[in-house]
Amino acid sequence: MFSRFRRPGNKQPSSPQQQTPGNGGGSGFNGGGAGQGGPPSGGLLPNSPGSTRVATKPLFLCKPFVTSQLVKGSFSTIVVLPKYVDQGEWLALNVFEFFDTLNRFYGVIQEFCTPRNCPSMSAGPGLDYTWLDANKKPMRLPAPTYIEYVLQWISNRINDETLFPTKASGTTTATTATPSAMLPGNAGRVGAAGAIGGASTETWVGKEGGFPQVFEQTCKGIYKQMFRVFAHIYHTHFDKILHMSLEAHFNSLFVHFIHFSRTFNMLDQRDVEPLRVLIENFEEQGLFKDSSSSRAQQQQQQQ
Repeated sequence: MFSRFRRPGNKQPSSPQQQTPGNGGGSGFNGGGAGQGGPPSGGLLPNSPGSTRVATKPLFLCKPFVTSQLVKGSFSTIVVLPKYVDQGEWLALNVFEFFDTLNRFYGVIQEFCTPRNCPSMSAGPGLDYTWLDANKKPMRLPAPTYIEYVLQWISNRINDETLFPTKASGTTTATTATPSAMLPGNAGRVGAAGAIGGASTETWVGKEGGFPQVFEQTCKGIYKQMFRVFAHIYHTHFDKILHMSLEAHFNSLFVHFIHFSRTFNMLDQRDVEPLRVLIENFEEQGLFKDSSSSRAQQQQQQQ
């Protein structure tokens, strides 16, 4: 069963209940002219000085920083679904670990992420994330406020027993054709592999581990919000990461995060646009070279 070994360490202010990310954890993305919800255009924000800005290469794309890694080679061996492990358990464990580690990194640079230094949730020149209020209207928030809302929003879901159950269910293996699944008390949990006594044949990711039907979509919403924190740190605070000699650790965490996303389809192409060039650079380094085989392997295990 999914187990929370530790709680994220940062003290997080509660976000108002009426202000929550929309669409399963997604909030608006203002591309400076692309319009709410549209693909980022890279244009300048309305309040930005237009003609005086000169595009410069982001620090995180410069060598040797972009090639700084703790691990050389592909991350495929640590993202593929282990044999006999329910996919829901694997998603829950990794989502929690990514959240916990990212939260710790944010704690390191948090003193530099202030309303004065970061008046908006920037993900590059002219690219801002906005928060959706109760009426689904976008609000531009200072980055620390946005991130604190996100961290609290994610924490609330991870600690929700109806979404991330920590009590053992009938079976936690990756197949419904297991001895424990065939016990009388678990007859109703058998999915498409074989219904018993007229039980529903409907199945979903995590069903055998006791996770709800909305679990996978919830994980994708969490993943999208975590990516936005990554994007803000890379574009706005990477110099602080360098100053503390943490670039290899942060790059490795992000590569692991993206490799896992590619294996389990956690993010859309539009979601990763603010760091697309960085991801392509990592791909050229061969850090994702086995992502397709990892995805094929985990799909094969599900069958």
